[in-house]
Amino acid sequence: MFQDEVHFSIQSTIARTWSPKGSKPQVKSYAGRKNASYSGFVIPSDGRLFVAKPLWFNWETTIDSFRQFINQCDTGGNKRIILVLDNAPWHKKAKRLVEKEPEYQDIRDRMSFVSLPPYSPDLNPIEQVWRITRREKTHNHFWPDLSSLSATLDSWFASLSNPNEKLRSLCSFKAN
Repeated sequence: MFQDEVHFSIQSTIARTWSPKGSKPQVKSYAGRKNASYSGFVIPSDGRLFVAKPLWFNWETTIDSFRQFINQCDTGGNKRIILVLDNAPWHKKAKRLVEKEPEYQDIRDRMSFVSLPPYSPDLNPIEQVWRITRREKTHNHFWPDLSSLSATLDSWFASLSNPNEKLRSLCSFKAN
């Protein structure tokens, strides 16, 4: 299983769009710098997505998201969760604490960690989830306020919380 965090900005982002030749299309934009933050976990074998909504990313919110994921994730019996993480500083501290401190025994009992090599986001399939979310839900769209952006993203992520072919095919590595 793979984990990563993301911020979706209320600021309009422009991807590709069709417009008549010679025209000067304009996209409304919110002047603020507000973000909707998500911590996500994807299970590539069946395409399930789990998200938590921390206010910001640090080792405490990371450990909290681990616990939320363990409580929500049905791995079938007592199967161990192998979680692949990038090398964000808060991930390193969270892993170090979980592996050594007694108050995190509940996480240690269910979860083991694997770190990706430095500077290798292309190896983390959940990055594809963030990419497709931006492409299908946030690019070329004006968000009048943070709550409308969050509502759209919450609805989208809820639709991906059950096993689905879209994320399964997007996030699975094909064996030859």
